[in-house]
Amino acid sequence: MNIGIFGANGRMGRRLVEVVLNDHESKLSGAYVRIGSSFIGIDAGDLAGSGQCGVRCEPFEKAQASNIDAMIDFTLPETLSTHLSWCVENKVALVIGTTGLTAEQHHQISEAGKSIPVLWAANFSIGVNVMLSLVRQAARVLESVADIEIIEAHHRHKLDAPSGTAMAIGEAIAGELNRDLTKCAIYGREGIEDPRQRETIGFSTIRGGDIVGEHTALFACEGERLEITHKASTRLTFASGAVNVAKWLKNQRAGSYTMHDYVKSRLG
Repeated sequence: MNIGIFGANGRMGRRLVEVVLNDHESKLSGAYVRIGSSFIGIDAGDLAGSGQCGVRCEPFEKAQASNIDAMIDFTLPETLSTHLSWCVENKVALVIGTTGLTAEQHHQISEAGKSIPVLWAANFSIGVNVMLSLVRQAARVLESVADIEIIEAHHRHKLDAPSGTAMAIGEAIAGELNRDLTKCAIYGREGIEDPRQRETIGFSTIRGGDIVGEHTALFACEGERLEITHKASTRLTFASGAVNVAKWLKNQRAGSYTMHDYVKSRLG
């Protein structure tokens, strides 16, 4: 299984390189960075702290589709369109972990799915995807008695807020309750406000230090509260998940897939 990585110099890119190099079913066939990057020419294995692997970081424009079965993209929203176009043109499966995307960009992913297998996820942790099932169940049971809040924390360098995973949790809860998240979400509070409305879903964002990722769905009732929490201690969790998804995705027909599709396939 030949895997190429967009943004191999990034925090997640380096962890993806590390995972691929240590996975006996995968081969690192390309490590790509932006034009003019100071990382061009550096061995990707050295960059990931895994020792030289013989694959040097190259500008994306030098990607050779003949050597790649699937690409993995954890870069920035502004590069997504270019990466999608390249994968569609070259018939290469694409795994996307970039967050902070617009509705138009999600539409572009769906359109790409007409030509290639593509999977976008806010989080590639199996634990987080189990959490999404749990919060749906809790929301269904506690809808009439709980105020629902989502609290997330990440490292100081993370740009989008709330995180893609926090938004996925909110969408899961809102969908279960037949609510429109764009209308019921509250992103932070300040000053003197009207009393909280039951139908709203609140989001609180923390940014600091080197926090990898923590998410809590809080169901606050009178006299008790339920908290469903997931904490990640290493980015390798997400990188391993993305690589496993890439190995699965390359054998799928063209389509726009989700982590639910992947998890369901693993369960037989």
